Amino acid sequence: MSRKAKNIAYWITTALVAFFIGSGGVAQVARVQGTVDGFVHILGYPLYFVTILGVWKVLGAIAILVPRFPRLKEWAYAGIFFDLTGAAASSASVGVFGAYGFHILAPLIIAGLTVASWALRPQSRTIGVLFPATSDRPV
Repeated sequence: MSRKAKNIAYWITTALVAFFIGSGGVAQVARVQGTVDGFVHILGYPLYFVTILGVWKVLGAIAILVPRFPRLKEWAYAGIFFDLTGAAASSASVGVFGAYGFHILAPLIIAGLTVASWALRPQSRTIGVLFPATSDRPV
């Protein structure tokens, strides 16, 4: 993949993740009725947990968008991934699948976008090289 194509793919996946996570976080902080009902009455989480997750989601969306702070980005990507896989697991554990498994598939698809965004990051947005180039020199 060319550098330009990789950069475009990175920004598309990152924008999508930031939008999904950020908008969900805002809905949780604002305690939008449908969001609160899903968390509290269907999944059984306490109301204060909805607010905590909402604040973390908004901060995570901001963290993956802003320049610099590579370690913060690592934590944000991890937190977003854990949140999304936990959402899918929570829905599956209480038997709330939604139409065509939406409540399980949607978070897993966004988790996949999160992994893609993380993997496509430019070097300037990483802590270091994950897989350093190997040389033919003996160690």
